[in-house]
Amino acid sequence: MMLEDYALLGDLESAALVSRAGAIDWLCVPRFDSPAALTALLGDEDHGAWEVAPATTVHEISRRYRPGTLVLDTRFDTPHGSVVVTDFMPIRGDGPPRLIRIVEGIKGRVPMRMRLRVRPDYGAVKPWLEPIPDGVIAISGPDAFRLSTPLSLTTQDATATAEFAVGPGLRRHLSLHWWPSHERSPLVEDADSAMARTIAWWQRWSGRCAYDGEYADAVKASLIAIKAMTSATTGALIAAPTTSLPEELGGVRNWDYRYCWLRDAALTLQVLLTGGYDEEALAFRGFLERVATGDPADIQIMYGVGGERRLTEHELRHLPGYEASRPVRVGNAASEQFQLDVYGELISVASIVAARLGRVEARSWSRWRAVVEHVEAVWRTPDDGIWETRDGPQHYTYSKVMAWVVLDRALRIAERFGLDAPTERWSAVRDEIHAEVCEHGYDAERHTFTQTYNMPALDAATLAIPLVGFLPADDARVTGTIDAIRDELGRDGLVARCSTADGGPPGDVGRLLACSFWLVSALAVNGRPDEARALFERLLDLRNDVGLLAEEYDLPHQRQLGNFPQAFSHLALIQAATAITDATSPRSRESHGLTTATRTGVDARPR
Repeated sequence: MMLEDYALLGDLESAALVSRAGAIDWLCVPRFDSPAALTALLGDEDHGAWEVAPATTVHEISRRYRPGTLVLDTRFDTPHGSVVVTDFMPIRGDGPPRLIRIVEGIKGRVPMRMRLRVRPDYGAVKPWLEPIPDGVIAISGPDAFRLSTPLSLTTQDATATAEFAVGPGLRRHLSLHWWPSHERSPLVEDADSAMARTIAWWQRWSGRCAYDGEYADAVKASLIAIKAMTSATTGALIAAPTTSLPEELGGVRNWDYRYCWLRDAALTLQVLLTGGYDEEALAFRGFLERVATGDPADIQIMYGVGGERRLTEHELRHLPGYEASRPVRVGNAASEQFQLDVYGELISVASIVAARLGRVEARSWSRWRAVVEHVEAVWRTPDDGIWETRDGPQHYTYSKVMAWVVLDRALRIAERFGLDAPTERWSAVRDEIHAEVCEHGYDAERHTFTQTYNMPALDAATLAIPLVGFLPADDARVTGTIDAIRDELGRDGLVARCSTADGGPPGDVGRLLACSFWLVSALAVNGRPDEARALFERLLDLRNDVGLLAEEYDLPHQRQLGNFPQAFSHLALIQAATAITDATSPRSRESHGLTTATRTGVDARPR
């Protein structure tokens, strides 16, 4: 299955992926980063899958989410008739994680097949199956699963199967739930009640969306995807609900993205507030404040869903990987890297929240001031960069720009709210960083900012320079950078993250979708909304049939690649839609409060 063939299910604590063919090939419970119990996505059906589909030829498949929800309807048209399978995960609350599938006949009489292979610990274990009156129980170590259904089941080789048929108006329910194996199986509500409650919850949530700019349908669909990747318990936003989906088919750049990157922080706050979701924005801010306490030198670039620091990386050698892309990894060694730019994202959060609340909470300022003073001490130090290369530290232009953001935003917060701060010293450091970036990070002959100091390679991350207010959006150096990145890193409208070390073209690598959306935003603020709109609509066409985007797009094979769905892609989509709206509608600029000068926080005008 290509990634475009999958749809996302979630309960705000865990997630699953279901294919167009009716197979759930990925399920992590009880948390986003728990060991998968259905792992066919990274292997085959023997590594865990739950199939519910017609046991006959299928002529056509169509699917859609119920409006404003994450409840998925998949319609199968066959020679015998038509059937709809509805898949969803009830919003959990105090109950167990559940995955519910409802099969309903539409016309004719369609033969169906159900096959469940639960394989805990990423497909490594075959659990013992115990038949019960309404289904079967599977137990393995700490995990217990119960399949509840009125269907007649047979069990063999740790697999439960059922053959049945549905006609018009006939419905069959199947419910799989997890609980700790040392506890009793919890009582759960019936499937129809759970579906009604889940639809109502999602529609209430999506109905609160305050975004009224251009491309509203795409923005709202992306907000739902982002919400589905957000922990209702901790407020953390994971980068993606999957691990080891490759950036290149057959390649080794296969990483675990089921964690919360601080780099996503400022963008997450912006889009949540743009959508009117203040409660979620403040919950995420709370998560950031909890993980960023203590010595700023100890701040990591990413954390677990609960704020865990140790994300030790190891390989799962028993899995062949998605389309033979190995190794399959769990954990992420990049959590141990030094990436200077994350401090800029953290202080941007402080400025965004201060602007929204109209005040700075006393307990917060001392924390943020400690971050600023740490950046004063380390900004000259080479770092590992935004793209998490494992080639050793360098002086990355984007990292230095974000160090400038730290000082700039801190100064503006202190000045606006009369806070105690060494403003003269901070102002001098800010100006020093700015001058150094313009001298060593800018190639005057090529009229573009570069990836690292005094080297020719380009970096799509430098598209952020006008977006964070480092330079005015109409500055000739900004225009030159936009054009160079579009021409040298772009192909067919899609942008690679960076060029080769010697400045050559990136070749046929996957194009990071977030970078392409950054180009849209940069074009919009640069006074080229028509170019921005054309590229944005090209990118929208790359979404799958239910509006989801992975991390990258593979141009040679015309398909999505990387972990799926990717929060960063959807965050950048929303930012780009807002930038287009702001560039073409003065009224919208005022209503969103997201002009070029204020998009990243308190009075973020360049100097």
